[in-house]
Amino acid sequence: MFESLAYVTAFAVYRRARRRHGDPIDDRARLSVLVAAAIGGLIGSKLLNLLVDPASSWAHRAELMTWLGGKTMVGGLLGGVLGVELYKKLRGIRVRTGDLYAVPLLVGISIGRIGCFLTGLDDLTYGSATSLPWGIDFGDGVRRHPTQLYEIAAMVLLVGYVTFRARRPHANGDLFRLAFLGYLAWRLLVDFLKPGPRFLGLGAIQWACVAGLLVYAREIPRLMAPRRGEADEPA
Repeated sequence: MFESLAYVTAFAVYRRARRRHGDPIDDRARLSVLVAAAIGGLIGSKLLNLLVDPASSWAHRAELMTWLGGKTMVGGLLGGVLGVELYKKLRGIRVRTGDLYAVPLLVGISIGRIGCFLTGLDDLTYGSATSLPWGIDFGDGVRRHPTQLYEIAAMVLLVGYVTFRARRPHANGDLFRLAFLGYLAWRLLVDFLKPGPRFLGLGAIQWACVAGLLVYAREIPRLMAPRRGEADEPA
């Protein structure tokens, strides 16, 4: 229910942003970009989910739910961005098209995490065991970090920051990059509080976050300290 609510709310926020700020591309191109994002996101979400615990994925490879169930937000985000960039390159679209998705993406994530929290142990998004007073027992007698609630709070703060930056001079595409990189940085940190297999100290999702952050590393200083009076610019 909350996953569906996340999609509906995010789309409503997107439509409102589009009415207020316009769209750098026409309706047909926008639809194609959305399809590319959806296909890339679906593939990326599933592939990264299989890599979270490769031993378990291999052991259950003959089960249908191994291939149909399970997805990761980070994989979906990275796959979606890659799908859009590949499509734009093939079509010769040079304008950055992501700013309209920045706030809707973060709003959708925060609503979806409510469902993750209510699902409990079956969702596998909870944190490691903790003795902190706000630890949550999801039904097995172990108090754990409610990382789903941490993420909701982080997304609210990130929405506030992106909204603040939207009211200041910024280059076209900067808002989505702030949301995108902000989420990857958050997941890189918060996943230290989650159980699961690790390689060289990091889980598969964290390594994916590192890869995404490295791709845009040279832009991070500019994004965090935009020039005064900076105007919109093409990709």
